[in-house]
Amino acid sequence: MAQGKTGSSSPPGGPPKPGSQLDSMLGSLQSDLNKLGVATVAKGVCGACKKPIAGQVVTAMGKTWHPEHFVCTHCQEEIGSRNFFERDGQPYCEKDYHSLFSPRCYYCNGPILDKVVTALDRTWHPEHFFCAQCGAFFGPEGFHEKDGKAYCRKDYFDMFAPKCGGCARAILENYISALNTLWHPECFVCRECFTPFINGSFFEHDGQPYCEVHYHERRGSLCSGCQKPITGRCITAMAKKFHPEHFVCAFCLKQLNKGTFKEQNDKPYCQNCFLKLFC
Repeated sequence: MAQGKTGSSSPPGGPPKPGSQLDSMLGSLQSDLNKLGVATVAKGVCGACKKPIAGQVVTAMGKTWHPEHFVCTHCQEEIGSRNFFERDGQPYCEKDYHSLFSPRCYYCNGPILDKVVTALDRTWHPEHFFCAQCGAFFGPEGFHEKDGKAYCRKDYFDMFAPKCGGCARAILENYISALNTLWHPECFVCRECFTPFINGSFFEHDGQPYCEVHYHERRGSLCSGCQKPITGRCITAMAKKFHPEHFVCAFCLKQLNKGTFKEQNDKPYCQNCFLKLFC
């Protein structure tokens, strides 16, 4: 009977399991401490091993843990007093949590730990969200998107906005559409004298707009006598063009016919005046 009270003999059926033997030892220790007047009330049940906690305890996530059992779910390293994150009821060390679950920067692919910029359906570190052309950070005016890339206002319009047919600079606001291109309103003027067109009426030559006078000058259809456009009948003489009524003798001012004049010093004369003056 004495031997049966010691609890040292093996139970029938084989040796005790290590876990049950440890529990028996802890129970004996607790009993002995109680006899000595030392309180051994458990501080809780470990959230990992489900065993009572009699020594140091970690309280986290609404549970208690043996310090050695409160570990990162991913790397299994003891968390201790370090910062940790909870996800789906599981603890993660700071490094693994950011590596596994934090949003990634589209530029560097690194985890975003603090501030985040969300743009173009992607996430970015604030210091990595800049103009794809010049690298400048975006100011209060924001950015413009083209083919999935962000550009500052200047570079976007320089690269992608339609260009003015007059000054070749980007058109940002109002424009005039003419001659199969676009123009700043202030640039749609005669290409020779830069005069604005009255009532929008202009003449085209080689794809450029001109006023009536300079259009005919370019085409060689200005009267050499009055310097006005020739729109009807025309006389060509001395490699020039004239209104019929303006092809006159340089001396007597009588109207000449194309085949009945004399030329002297690049001027036309009637037969009589030519004889009087030069013969």
